[in-house]
Amino acid sequence: MSTSARDNLIAWLRDAHAMEQQAATMLKAQYERVETYTALKERIGRHIEETKQQEILLQECLDRLGEGSSTMKDVAGKLTAMAQGLGGVFASDEVVKGALAGYTFEHMEIASYRILVAAADYVGDRETVSVCQRILDEEIAMAKWLEDNIGLVTQEFLRRDEGDESAKR
Repeated sequence: MSTSARDNLIAWLRDAHAMEQQAATMLKAQYERVETYTALKERIGRHIEETKQQEILLQECLDRLGEGSSTMKDVAGKLTAMAQGLGGVFASDEVVKGALAGYTFEHMEIASYRILVAAADYVGDRETVSVCQRILDEEIAMAKWLEDNIGLVTQEFLRRDEGDESAKR
């Protein structure tokens, strides 16, 4: 049995909605634990707000298409994020591992939104194309910020770790 392009688009929008809920949970946990890396904390805070808005925009796309989000996928994403967040607590280099995880997650989101833009374009859903392109641009901007700053965060961690300052957070 074949699946229609519209059905695939809806399934992928649900996946993206769950992904944004997972991202929000991970980002909030990281934001709460980052203490002394001011620029990183500030950028994570801005991205939390973007992520909340992205989740709303995706829900609006699903509602417009007459579909809802997937509660199971949303819960699974949140549970995964909580487990990932707890894992960082025990790492002595938590801020570096968090930056690495964030950079990796942003690129998964970028790929997901490129897929959604292509799928929405294929089915002729211009509004979803526009929403997903907007979100894609925000994810690219966050990934770029991490790319430009991950070395600085790492060096700051190493400098603090060699001294008497708290390096972990």
